[in-house]
Amino acid sequence: MNASINISNVCLKTPRLTLRPFVLSDLENFYQYAKVPGVGEMAGWSHHHNIEESKKILDIFIANQSTFAIVFQDIVIGSIGLDQYKENDFPELDMLKGIELGFVLSKQYWGQGLMVEGCQAVIDYIFKKLELDFILCGHFIDNNQSKRVQEKLGFKLYKSNQQREYIDQTKNLVVNIMFRTDYIA
Repeated sequence: MNASINISNVCLKTPRLTLRPFVLSDLENFYQYAKVPGVGEMAGWSHHHNIEESKKILDIFIANQSTFAIVFQDIVIGSIGLDQYKENDFPELDMLKGIELGFVLSKQYWGQGLMVEGCQAVIDYIFKKLELDFILCGHFIDNNQSKRVQEKLGFKLYKSNQQREYIDQTKNLVVNIMFRTDYIA
């Protein structure tokens, strides 16, 4: 079952990053990475065509309080979202509490280990502080960067060939999982 998440008072620190809720003053940084073709598309959404589009999404992040801004050297360079998963796709998990992890990173910061570092802190928070039972994390079959991040984090293949909406089409999605019992052990 989906867990209810509210990160409004949460701030996580890693050696290089601060993970905190989004605020309105993040708009320009958010737009700078969200407008780059190929960044959003890797996560299943179209890149932003104007700052007003980014403002609408930022307003949702702020209202929902379930998406961390990834801050590196005082610049927001990406996000890590704790999203509701599609419970109908995973009825076998009904007796457990979990969440779906999603992430996006500014293209200029790819390949530096920043997403693994940030996600590791969030996973630690989910399992040790929130005590959820599992985390789902997926990637489209052609998104090798997300696949590598998930492998480095220790996610295991759970379901393949899941159909998911992708901008204006349907694509195959690989869903990985991590259980708290495996993480804590």
